[in-house]
Amino acid sequence: MDSSMDVTTESPSSSAISGKPGMILLTSQKNHIHKWADITDEFMSSVKDLSLGELLHDDMFGLFEAMSAIEMMDPKMDAGMMCNRGFKHIMDFDEQVEKNILKLNNFTSEERIGIIDTTLACIVSWLEGHSLAQTVFINLYLHKPYMIEDKLMKVFSLSVYKLVEILKDYIHKAMVYEEEDFQPMQYGYYLLPDISEQRMSGMLREIEEELIKKLKSPSDNVELIQAEHSRIKFIKALYQLLLSLRKENQLGNVDNIRLLNTALEMLQHVKNTVDFGIEGIEDGKSNMLGFEPMINQRLLPPTFPRYTKIKPKKEALNFYEEMLDRLKIVCRLSTANGLNQVLDFFIEYSKTGPCILSRSALQLVYPVNNSKFMKEQLKDAVKTFIAPPSLTVKILTANPQAKQYVDSFLTHCVRPFSNFLQLCGHNRARQRDKLAHLLEDFSNLQDEAERVDAFLHNIAASCNVTRQHLACFGTWILYHTLKIMIMYLLTGFELQLYIAHEFYYIYWYLYEFLYGWLISALTRADSFLVENDMMSESSKQKSANKKKPKHKKKPRPYMKDIAYYQALQNMCGGYYKALLAFRFEGKLQVPNPQFDCEQVRYEHRFAPFQNLLTPPPVQYAEFREMTSLQNFQHQPVDSTYLYIGGCKHFHQARQLLESIPQESEVVELIKICKTNFIVLKLLAGGHKKDSNSPPEFVFDQCKYFPIIKLV
Repeated sequence: MDSSMDVTTESPSSSAISGKPGMILLTSQKNHIHKWADITDEFMSSVKDLSLGELLHDDMFGLFEAMSAIEMMDPKMDAGMMCNRGFKHIMDFDEQVEKNILKLNNFTSEERIGIIDTTLACIVSWLEGHSLAQTVFINLYLHKPYMIEDKLMKVFSLSVYKLVEILKDYIHKAMVYEEEDFQPMQYGYYLLPDISEQRMSGMLREIEEELIKKLKSPSDNVELIQAEHSRIKFIKALYQLLLSLRKENQLGNVDNIRLLNTALEMLQHVKNTVDFGIEGIEDGKSNMLGFEPMINQRLLPPTFPRYTKIKPKKEALNFYEEMLDRLKIVCRLSTANGLNQVLDFFIEYSKTGPCILSRSALQLVYPVNNSKFMKEQLKDAVKTFIAPPSLTVKILTANPQAKQYVDSFLTHCVRPFSNFLQLCGHNRARQRDKLAHLLEDFSNLQDEAERVDAFLHNIAASCNVTRQHLACFGTWILYHTLKIMIMYLLTGFELQLYIAHEFYYIYWYLYEFLYGWLISALTRADSFLVENDMMSESSKQKSANKKKPKHKKKPRPYMKDIAYYQALQNMCGGYYKALLAFRFEGKLQVPNPQFDCEQVRYEHRFAPFQNLLTPPPVQYAEFREMTSLQNFQHQPVDSTYLYIGGCKHFHQARQLLESIPQESEVVELIKICKTNFIVLKLLAGGHKKDSNSPPEFVFDQCKYFPIIKLV
């Protein structure tokens, strides 16, 4: 190549005009000569060794440059491929009305149905992270709704404004969205029409009654009128439901359940009649009456605009159905007793991957930001979890300083626990980042809990309390700290952050330390609760002056939880030993040490645990020493011994899981244990011993515990 020639990356517009995807422009600085050079063959030859998803790293081209690159001529990435540079004149509301393109009256039922369904799809696209300007407000009827003469379309257009307003209010108040989840900008549109909430509900009811009258009168278009009626009734039920959920203490209201069922019933009819309407928007092009995808292009900021594809109508209706089902689950929060159950509810709910509205609704129906309420909930949570003797009235009234210590500790617990509940509302990737920061707060709480426990232990002894206060607050904080640590590691599997050769030290850490510590904390709390129950019964008997009856054996409070976590611990042990055997046989591909350092990876994966005192972090040198094959009891250790050990772990896990109630999650784990037990038993018997094919880890059944598959 001539040294006087500069390589210039072609602009989107030039690439589209040339129509040659593999061309670069060579420009001569001396003579201003432009010459096209075809680099397609060289480029394809250079990337043939790269698999899908792999990235070539160079000093001049790293991850930052890769993320900033724009794929030329891809409509999703290359804004120049969009029709905003074409010759088509974009007409606004007034121009289309003037040229009789846009109807204001005399709509057919098919047109009404098509416009309503497409607008509902635009709302879904907005809730999935696109801008209002490129989704909802490409509907020209929303630009000037009061000029619409058709009553149904006018009321529908105004109801969209009210829906957008209340949805935006939900999401803004909950504050659990990131830039990839939701765009709050309004682009100059005023979302508050001069209509009250009650008036809006009344207007929708009036339209509904008019459609019912039409249905009663003889007509050939009964199905079309019924389709219009179901859409208006769905919008009314959804709007009233969102208004009701926003009010305090209305979570378990019977009206909410009625509105949810009505909305779901009407939505089913909407889905059945979605083909009645005229066609919608496809691939950024619209022949739909009243929709212009490029109408707000000039309102967008001067950056590469995100390509917005409006969700297909059928998929959008499925989104609404899933959203309503999730709101039903949110309403079940009213049955949760105490903060411990609420926290478990939030964690399990976030695992289902709810949409931004469902996540926000859950945050708003529980007063996370009410510090006084949260403090009382935390006090009850400690009592429920471990029943510390220091929280009895006798000690707190006898010693004001003890009351001050407990109040101060619970006050300091409010913010970390509120943050814990709030982070459950974020998307899964952001949750993992926030869990790492949350561990710092819980590390500080551990120090304070230890000091408070020591002080209260001495006070309890001086007040002649029968039970001793031994690390009660510390055990409670430790339990939640361990749950956060386990969530942090398991979320890495869900987000596919780990490579197969990293699995063994992740599962080892869970098996050897975290689940063991968690079971120990629960066993300690279990013993405290049983002791507290026994003492309460004996004191009641003494006060009643009755003969000592025979003690009935009561089930231990945390027996089910302990069995469940023991099963998970055994599963992690099974994976750890199986992976160790794969490494021993060379069936697990390990990176070349010249280009990859396991210690760096290990320290990066467990970096958030380094500031914790309990449990103490395991350094890489300790890990290597503890996982050395010389530390196993039986010598010599070979792959067969490790496979048999893994079999025993999965068998034990299966037995423990079968001893607890068979919920859907437990049934899936039992299936995984059975399958992995058979696979490891085959391997222990010499099956495919000479094969060097790496095993596959299939996460279809569970996001955290895969089925081991032999290829």
